[in-house]
Amino acid sequence: MSATSLAAMLRERGLRLTPQRQLILEAVHELGHATPESVHNAVRERAAGVNITTVYRTLELLEELGLVNHTHLSHGSPTYHAAGEDQHVHLVCRTCGSIAEVDPAVMEPVTGRLLRERDFRVDVGHVSLFGLCGDCREAE
Repeated sequence: MSATSLAAMLRERGLRLTPQRQLILEAVHELGHATPESVHNAVRERAAGVNITTVYRTLELLEELGLVNHTHLSHGSPTYHAAGEDQHVHLVCRTCGSIAEVDPAVMEPVTGRLLRERDFRVDVGHVSLFGLCGDCREAE
């Protein structure tokens, strides 16, 4: 997203585009799956005065604006990625911590059944499946 369109979205809400907000959005795009802590570290390399509280608040704002999404890939902080990316299901290895992405179609039997039987629509962008990757299974 360009700085101009981000500035326009913020102005509509009575807010302004600050250098910190721009840097945080850029960091999410550059990092892919990014925790607030990893965003903070990336932003501090360019602007040492940005604190972690600013990062958390800005990520929440960017999510409200529909620019980033979050998911939980562990028991710790949420992980953010750009909202413009195709939705995907996360496969998280409990041993090595690797994160793989798969097409949400893999969930269709479950999501279709939940929709039919419970009238419940799953947000697959927030789905994370935990287990062991192939490399870790081989090492057992």
